[in-house]
Amino acid sequence: MVALFRRRCPAPPLIRALLSLGLMSIASTVRAQGSVAYPTMETLREVQLAALACARENTSDTCRQARKLADPLMDHPRLPGGCKDTLWAITQTAKPASSNTLARRDAIGDPAGRLLLVCRSSEKPVSGKSDTEKPQKEPSFFDRIFGRGGGDKN
Repeated sequence: MVALFRRRCPAPPLIRALLSLGLMSIASTVRAQGSVAYPTMETLREVQLAALACARENTSDTCRQARKLADPLMDHPRLPGGCKDTLWAITQTAKPASSNTLARRDAIGDPAGRLLLVCRSSEKPVSGKSDTEKPQKEPSFFDRIFGRGGGDKN
């Protein structure tokens, strides 16, 4: 009876291999989601211009275009909540009306005006220089004459 409990089953290596493959696929999926590119300023500018055109012209075509451009950005994983709130306001108000009143134009134009500010990326641009390198200060005339700061030391 004791021999039955001590005997190893051939299934655990197979199960371990399948689990490790599953975990690797999950990790690659998470990595792929993290590498989604932030929307470009040109893309956000297109949404802004389409919303302003809807506010100005009050036609179904321009308003449909504004909603069409703003809607996919609502599901973008890297956009902050404030940006999505602004996009939501555009999708809800960008509809043609019987009368193009100032209140209607402002309801569409205000979120469109804030769009580029609210949706700006908070990531720092990548540069070739490291932050630890400090530029060398040019020694002053006085320092060069009297030998301090790397001047001529005869």
